[in-house]
Amino acid sequence: MNKEELRKKYKQKREELSLETIEELSLQIANQSLKLPIWESSNYHLFLSISEKKEINTEYLLHILQGRDKSVIVPKSDFSSGELKHILLQDSTRLQPSSYGIPEPISGIEIQVSIIDVVFVPLLVFDIEGNRVGYGKGFYDRFLAQCSANTIFIGLSFFEAEPLMENSSLDIPLHYCITPFKTYSFIKT
Repeated sequence: MNKEELRKKYKQKREELSLETIEELSLQIANQSLKLPIWESSNYHLFLSISEKKEINTEYLLHILQGRDKSVIVPKSDFSSGELKHILLQDSTRLQPSSYGIPEPISGIEIQVSIIDVVFVPLLVFDIEGNRVGYGKGFYDRFLAQCSANTIFIGLSFFEAEPLMENSSLDIPLHYCITPFKTYSFIKT
């Protein structure tokens, strides 16, 4: 299957999930994250879920990060440039859905990409090599390409890995992907 076919297939699979199932699987994904060797880091980039698209509810991960006194950085999309801004999430940060339904900070302290240690990456599907397919706008591929060589990229998926998918030289592979029942590691040792 090509990327467009995979996008269509996995959007449909997500659409078939009940809200109750999404909450249950999202909590399992958050609990799986605790098994990863990432908790010594300080600065975590976390996407905020678009509930209308039945994305993983990242509030559970947010609570874990806040409970461990980690700095949480959230994205703000600039659709005119195709770039993400990275805003420190604070108690006073006000969120508002963008025109695409993405919960985003209205304003806040912008964080430099170079200090981000861990990025939780949204995706629709991933493969056994750590390649991912998102919504196709390239926001995360451009963002991940700017990160430090030491930054850890973690995909979050309701579904297990696909066999090998097509990818391009612009695609940035994941280091890990967490599903409700398994965590995949793509780190070459």
